[in-house]
Amino acid sequence: MMHPSDDLGPIVSSGHLASGAMPALSEFEFALTMTVNAFHRWMLRAMTAAGVPELTPMDVLVLHNVNHRGKAKRLADICLVLNIEDTHLVNYSLKKLERLKLLKSGRKGKEKTVAITPAGEEACKRYAQIREQLLVKSVLATGVDPARLSEIAAAMRSLSGQYDQAARAAASL
Repeated sequence: MMHPSDDLGPIVSSGHLASGAMPALSEFEFALTMTVNAFHRWMLRAMTAAGVPELTPMDVLVLHNVNHRGKAKRLADICLVLNIEDTHLVNYSLKKLERLKLLKSGRKGKEKTVAITPAGEEACKRYAQIREQLLVKSVLATGVDPARLSEIAAAMRSLSGQYDQAARAAASL
């Protein structure tokens, strides 16, 4: 049975972009925009609930990345893993997180590194607990198949490569 909205076409924010050879890509971009904005809102509210209200989404991403595996990280490595081209944005977050005593700087040879502090580790731990309680529990209740979610994540990582390649091509125009 056909649903009344089935004949409306893909759900997009820019019909002129969906009129080309691949309307599904515009549908993906709209869903990605909604997801990114919701994810940023979630990170801020969760970190505020964890007791650290003054962070931006970038700060939260950087904090969790530095906390990952408990190893000191270099600026270049953080940017590479998070796929961030503008090192100044990450550097600003690092300085802010250090001022808040969530990270501490160090050295590995001639290179500056950053590592998580006990306060930073505790903030990440509280965030993870809130995430389990509010987000994970809610997502599990939808019945989404974790394997399917992993497939979607793999497809998104693959598409990020396509967007990066297209960005390089556009920069040479």
